[in-house]
Amino acid sequence: MAEILIVEDEIPINTLIRKNLELVGHKCSSVYDGQAAVEIIEQHDYDLILLDVMLPGLDGFEVFEKIRGVPTIFLTAKSSLSDRVKGLTMGADDYLTKPFEMLELLARVDAVLRRTKKEAKFFAIDNVTIHFDSRQIFWDGAVIDCTPKEFDLLEALVVNRNIALSREKLLNLAWGYDYEGDSRTVDVHIQKLRKKLGLEERIITVYKLGYRLEV
Repeated sequence: MAEILIVEDEIPINTLIRKNLELVGHKCSSVYDGQAAVEIIEQHDYDLILLDVMLPGLDGFEVFEKIRGVPTIFLTAKSSLSDRVKGLTMGADDYLTKPFEMLELLARVDAVLRRTKKEAKFFAIDNVTIHFDSRQIFWDGAVIDCTPKEFDLLEALVVNRNIALSREKLLNLAWGYDYEGDSRTVDVHIQKLRKKLGLEERIITVYKLGYRLEV
């Protein structure tokens, strides 16, 4: 997992981001102003920085100028095109406008870490190993035959491990927002994954909601 610095002056948002990132296994540090961010980055190496633009003292853009080279996702309440363009042209890896869903943030973090090779390209649990690049699943070293949607569903559970996901959210993550099928499709695919991979005690049913991969 990755070492992530959260630079966000709103304490409740900072705390919420940190708790969710730690749930999926990352190690996080938090600071609440631009100068503190620069100082802690000089003392520690981070795999990723989540950087709010509107900060006391140095703003996020000024902080970024001083810490070039560290993968960074800008977080900001500003939604204007000029701000997004400025952040990205400065070299930021991504730009997320508040308010955002925590699952979207987790997905963006996972994507940036994979691009910057700070995140493992495989995930192992019990006897199962998932290779994200080749989209293959192994059980005790043997390749398991899974459909593309079974892989997408399992990947969604892995990225958001330890977080309860509704059937509707899993449909969106694995099938896409334009999917018009029934949410019972998720139940069918979950049962197949449990049986194929022996994950009956890992893929937990969350009563009246959906499922959670417990790690």
